[in-house]
Amino acid sequence: MRSSNSENAEEATYLQVLNKEQKQAVLHEGRSLLILAGAGSGKTRVITTKIAYFIDQLEVDPRSILAVTFTNKAADEMHTRVLTMAPNAYGVMVRTFHSFGAWLLRRNAHLLGLNSNFSIYDDDDSLTLLHSLYPSYKRRELSTYNRMISRAKDYALSPGDDLSSISTDPRLQEMYARYEARLREIGNADFGDLILRPVELLRAEPDIQRRMQSRFKVILVDEYQDSNVAQYELLKLLYGPQTSLCVVGDDDQSIYRFRGAEVRNIITFPDEFENTTIIRLEQNYRSTERILSIASHVVNHNRQRLGKTLWTSQGQGVKAKVAFLRNHDEEAEYCARLLEDGNMAGTAILYRTNAQSRSLETCFVKKGIPYKIVGSLRFYDREEVKDALALLSFFVNHNDEVAFRRIVNKPARGIGAKTVSSLIEEAVNEDGDLIAAMQRMASTLSSRSRKGVEEVLSYLQELEKGITEKLLSEFINTAVRKSGILEYHRKQDEIALTQKVANLEELVSAAADYSGGMDGLSQFLEDLELDRSRIAKDDPAALPGVTLITMHNTKGLEFDRVIITGMEDGLFPSRPDEKDDELEEERRIFYVSITRARRELYFTSCRQRMIWGKTNFQMPSRFLNELPEAEVELDSRYSLPGQGIGGAAGYSEEAREWKKGTRVYHDDYGAGVVWKATHNGSHVVVFVRFETGQTAQFIPEYAPLEKIAEEY
Repeated sequence: MRSSNSENAEEATYLQVLNKEQKQAVLHEGRSLLILAGAGSGKTRVITTKIAYFIDQLEVDPRSILAVTFTNKAADEMHTRVLTMAPNAYGVMVRTFHSFGAWLLRRNAHLLGLNSNFSIYDDDDSLTLLHSLYPSYKRRELSTYNRMISRAKDYALSPGDDLSSISTDPRLQEMYARYEARLREIGNADFGDLILRPVELLRAEPDIQRRMQSRFKVILVDEYQDSNVAQYELLKLLYGPQTSLCVVGDDDQSIYRFRGAEVRNIITFPDEFENTTIIRLEQNYRSTERILSIASHVVNHNRQRLGKTLWTSQGQGVKAKVAFLRNHDEEAEYCARLLEDGNMAGTAILYRTNAQSRSLETCFVKKGIPYKIVGSLRFYDREEVKDALALLSFFVNHNDEVAFRRIVNKPARGIGAKTVSSLIEEAVNEDGDLIAAMQRMASTLSSRSRKGVEEVLSYLQELEKGITEKLLSEFINTAVRKSGILEYHRKQDEIALTQKVANLEELVSAAADYSGGMDGLSQFLEDLELDRSRIAKDDPAALPGVTLITMHNTKGLEFDRVIITGMEDGLFPSRPDEKDDELEEERRIFYVSITRARRELYFTSCRQRMIWGKTNFQMPSRFLNELPEAEVELDSRYSLPGQGIGGAAGYSEEAREWKKGTRVYHDDYGAGVVWKATHNGSHVVVFVRFETGQTAQFIPEYAPLEKIAEEY
C-alpha cells in the first residue's frame, strides 16, 4: 500500500463533496477504523469513496479489497458507485456476509465434506428436514426448535457447545445434533452454515486462513451494527497482521436482535481491535432540526450506546404532533384525513406488527385511498416458485432429501409417504443418491407406487441429459413442463383465479442472464437464495399510494411524512415488563422510525384496540413520555379531551398521588411498587410491579389498591 499524496488526494473530485468528518474518515490510513454514522449522514458515500480512495490514491490492488454489507441491493449499489469514481475497480469483491461465506465454502467444500454445488436451505427447507427426523411432532411445534438451531448458528455454537444461552430446553441439544448430522449426510447447507462453516474452516485450516488474510489486505464492513456473533468471529479470522479494517455502522440503529444481531459487536469494537480510531458522522442530510431533536431525546434514554449528536442545516421545521384516539378505526380515519392533502407517495404509516394494517386497509379501501404494503408474502416464498426451485435443486444434488420430498409426488402419482420414507432410507443406507435408490427399489414396490416412481425417474433422467444442451431459461421452461408442475399450477389458477403460471413464467425469465449447464444452474440457485429480490415481480416502493410498513422494514428508507401508529404500552413497547436489553432494542426501533421522516412526524395512540379478536383497554406508550415537549404538540383537532403529550395532562395532580416508587398492597397480588401512573382521559390508571414478578394495571377509583406507609 503506497502512502498517499495529500495534495493530490485533496484534488480528487469525489473528495470535494465530502464534509470535514466524511473526508477525515476517507483519508484515514490506520489499521482499525470505526465510523459511527448517524441516520442520514451519508455513510454509503463515505464507504464507497474510501474504496475508490484506496484504489485511486493509494494504488491498492482492487482484488485485495473486500467490502461486506447485508443486502445484495446495497452491495450492487456500492459496486456501481465505486466504479463511477474509480473505473479500474472491477476486481473489488463487494458481497453480503452470506454471499462471501458461500464463495469461500464452494472453493473449499471438499475440506468440509461438502459438494461444491451444495444447495442452500431456507427456513422452510430446514423445518422440513427437521420434521423428517421427528415426524411425530407437528411442524408448528418444531418451528420453535428450528429457530433455536438457527439462533445457535448465529452465535457460532455447534451441537456440542453449551446451548443454555439459547434455551434450557433439554431437547434442543439432541435435535440440533440429529439435524446437523442429517444435513451433512445430505451434503447441503442452511443459511446459518454460510457463516458458521467458514468459521470452522478457517479455524481448522491455518493455511487457508493465511491465504485469505494475504488476499484481502483491506476489509470494509457496512451496517456493522447488524452483525451477529458468527459474523464477528469470521471477521476476526480474516483480520491479519497487515489488514486495514474499517467498519461503518450506527449502534442506535441496531434493531435486528430477533435475527441474531448483536449490538455489542459495534459497542466493543474499539476494545476488540487495538488502536481503533473512532470518527462520528453527525451531520444529517435528511431531516429537520425538530425531528432530530426528538430522535436524540428518545435514544439518549439508552445506556448501551457509544453516543453522538445529530445536527442538520435543513432548518427547524414544524413540530411533531401526537393524537390520542378512541380506537383503531378512529386511528385509520385520522390517517385518512391527513392524506386528504394528496401527499400519498411521500407518506409512510408505520406499525409494530403486520396485524395492525387490517383497520388501515379496510378504511382505505372504503375511501378509495391507494396504498401499498411493504413486507407481504415474497415472490420466492410462493408455493409454485418453491416447487420449481426444489426440482432444480434436486438436479444439482441427488442427495437433497428436502427437495425430493417436495417434488416426488407433485402432481400426485400414487407415491405414498411410506414409499417416500423407504426410498430415503435406502439412499441413506447406501451413497445417499435418491435417483439410484429409486432405480434399485422400483421393482420391489406395489404396481401403483412403481408406476409413479418410474414416471419420476423417466422425466428426471431425460431432463438431466439436457442440462448442458440448452440455455438455462430454456431448460427451466422444459423442466416445469415435463415434471407436471406447470400443469398442476395451471389447474390451481383455474380454480382459485390465481397467478401461479405467471409466477413460473417470471422465474424462467429470471434465468435469462445465466449460462447453461450445471455451473449456471448452481449460480442461479445461489443468487436466488442469497438475493430473493431478483425475482420479485413487483417492487412495492415503485407502486403508487401511501406506504403501509412495519417499523423494522423501514430501515434504510425515508419519507416526507411519517405517521407512527400504535403508541401504546403492550404494543410498543411490546411488553410492560421488558428487560433492559429488550426495552433498549424497542427504543432503538422507535429511533429508527422517527429518523425516517424528512419534514413531518405524527404519533397516534388509542384508548382501545382489538388484539387477537378481543377489544383491549390500552395505555399510552411510555415512549411518549420521552418526547421533548418543546418539539411536540397535541393534535387537539382529533384527540380525546383532557389528554396531554404523555397521556397524563389535565388530571396530572391525581396521577401524581401515585408517583413512581410508591409502595402498595393488593389482596390478590400482595405487595408491590408503582412504576407508572397516567390518565386515560377519564380515570387515573396505576401500573404496579409486584414482588411475585407479576405486573398489573389498576384504576384506583374502582380497585382495592392500598398504599403502604414508608415505615411499614
